[in-house]
Amino acid sequence: MGGAGLARGECGMSDSDEDYVYDEDSGEWMTAADLAAKRAKDGAVEVRDAVGNILADGDQVTLIKDLEVKGAGQTLKQGTLIKSIRLTGDPQEIDCKYPGIKGLVLRAEFVRKR
Repeated sequence: MGGAGLARGECGMSDSDEDYVYDEDSGEWMTAADLAAKRAKDGAVEVRDAVGNILADGDQVTLIKDLEVKGAGQTLKQGTLIKSIRLTGDPQEIDCKYPGIKGLVLRAEFVRKR
């Protein structure tokens, strides 16, 4: 039983409810939150809006021009507020939620941070 406790200590695992994932780059087990933070820091892509403001996950943006949404048969008007954006890893695209439109992806050049 002492060996089992030692193995847990070596992996850095605790009895908390956190999910642990294996990081293939470092070969270590770490919490999902720690791994996400590490990957965000390593692969940080700087996304800027139409006027040069840096965008981040959860920001609210406003459209600076009317945009026709392909496949939805709908036009989003200038000044439309988009809440809680997500960055995609592409410096030109942001993932958005908007009522009635699933999977909306906008180009950063058409939005302004609010």
